[in-house]
Amino acid sequence: MSQSLARRTFLKGAGLTVALPMLEAMRSQGRAADASSDGPVRAAFVFFPNGAIMPSWNPQGSGKDYKLSSTLAVIKELKSDFNVFTGLAQDNGRAKGDGPGDHARCASTFLTGAHPVKTSSSNIKVGVSVDQAAAANIGDRTRLASLELGIQRGRNAGSCDSGYSCAYSSNVSWKSATTPMAKEINPRAVFERLFGSAISSESAKRRNFYRKSVLDLVAADAAQLSKSLGKTDRRKMNEFFSSVRELEKRVVRADEERKSARPSIDLPQGVPSDMVEHIRLMYDLLAISFQTDTTRIASFMVGNAGSNHSYSNVDVNQGHHALSHHRNDKDKIAKLVKVDEFLMGEFGRFLRKLKSVQEGERTLLDNSMILYGSGISDANRHDHAHLPIVLAGKGGGTIETGRHVELKRETPLNNLFLSMLDRMDAKVEKLGDSSGRLTNL
Repeated sequence: MSQSLARRTFLKGAGLTVALPMLEAMRSQGRAADASSDGPVRAAFVFFPNGAIMPSWNPQGSGKDYKLSSTLAVIKELKSDFNVFTGLAQDNGRAKGDGPGDHARCASTFLTGAHPVKTSSSNIKVGVSVDQAAAANIGDRTRLASLELGIQRGRNAGSCDSGYSCAYSSNVSWKSATTPMAKEINPRAVFERLFGSAISSESAKRRNFYRKSVLDLVAADAAQLSKSLGKTDRRKMNEFFSSVRELEKRVVRADEERKSARPSIDLPQGVPSDMVEHIRLMYDLLAISFQTDTTRIASFMVGNAGSNHSYSNVDVNQGHHALSHHRNDKDKIAKLVKVDEFLMGEFGRFLRKLKSVQEGERTLLDNSMILYGSGISDANRHDHAHLPIVLAGKGGGTIETGRHVELKRETPLNNLFLSMLDRMDAKVEKLGDSSGRLTNL
């Protein structure tokens, strides 16, 4: 019979710390802070820029009998694992006398529900974001209070959108009204953060010199632990180690390919030149951070607000932002639908990975709440209502999925956030412009 393990069990070696996934031996050690011994509830907030082509996004019908739209049909095999919301808005993304700058407002209000002070100077101010409200309440239960990821490097100085500071366009996570949480876009840096909590510069040099995996450095500790585990847990450990090692190889490979592919351009170290692989790496790092309970709170920007990135992988070579002002041009709309479907497909890939991880009687996806959306709907009109919002996962069995949830027009998105915070044991009475909680989850 295997020994009983505490959920916060780590493998250690050479200054490195590797948290373990949920094992059967841990289930008897259910923590009072968690919903059950099947695992804690996690939440991630994924932001995509420039809104969506709403006729191709909005589903038909309501409740469980709704019909998926063409964009949502990209993840049709996961229909029973997510809800689509319509009627949600971020009212404070509107100008309210401040003139243009909807993209900056779109990102800064997305998770805060607060109206940003229009400035390109250092006196930035918006509000606390939902992820950081959660981190303030339950962040001390994990090694990392929260994780902030992105694809495009931003800056917190200067003007990026009609007199709004670049801080507003580059960040969705805000620790306080005046302090954005800088996102990490370098997969290598994220990997080291997840698996090198006690790493020193000397041990990092030693590992690089010998080209050892982080798993090689904790192998002795792992071998000792395996002796006390049952057959099922040993299999889980082997599968976990294989996935970590493969992820580590991809991080290294992406870094090496970047260096060899574009030697004449000084790019930040470790940022992949392949955009698709970059997105997938960040999603996979986010998945493993949840699997190991290194953090339970995360945000991910798959593009900065107003991003003009092109998507040649789906034959869209024009800039995303430029296309989003399509003025009903059918060719531009068709290209934007391709972008929407590509981004939705990558989100679906992430959800499938979470669903593949078993935690007791549930899956990692069941124990999560993954919100995917944007702070504007129709970018051509800079509409901050009718937001494209999907919420995947069952929140530890507290959310009924597989539905189109139609809400009253102009329902604050922050009402959904409060309901999510409740399910994480992070009680917050009000957030931004919230007016209550959703009662039909």
